[in-house]
Amino acid sequence: MHRLFAAIRPPRAIRAQLLGLMEGVRAARWQSDAQLHITLRFIGEVETPLAEDIAIALGGVRGAAFGVALDGIGSFESGGRRGSLWAGVRPHDSLKALHRKIDSALRRCGVPPEHRAYLPHITLARLNRSSGPIDDFARVHAALTSTPFAVADFCLYESFLTGEGARYEIVERYSLR
Repeated sequence: MHRLFAAIRPPRAIRAQLLGLMEGVRAARWQSDAQLHITLRFIGEVETPLAEDIAIALGGVRGAAFGVALDGIGSFESGGRRGSLWAGVRPHDSLKALHRKIDSALRRCGVPPEHRAYLPHITLARLNRSSGPIDDFARVHAALTSTPFAVADFCLYESFLTGEGARYEIVERYSLR
């Protein structure tokens, strides 16, 4: 089985900016440089033949390069508690359009559509019951911004779950030019 997702790898300067923020929340599991990405579409676990079909189908996704920038901090909640801390990315229009194209290509391969609303972001930390409050972190970094950066490609990633968290490997890179 292959655990797959499509995502954008931010440039080194943006990753360095984000890594520089990662402190101040007790027991947060901060993402490593290799884990920083903007998810376009989580695919999930698939058998090898479908993984190969997905890799080919994503090669047919077309679009022009575009720019985005970091924009603020937020968190996702699950069951009444915060599960992750993230950096926002704007503008959303080009990212959402690319998300829809990828979703369409995946549906043609037989991958069920995603039913969650798409909110472009970069996960900074995973939180658990022992994680401290994020209010101070969120207040200090609420105005997070960056210079715009170009998105000229996206990647198909494979995720490997380990005792220390997920490890991601790029399977294929697809140009938007």
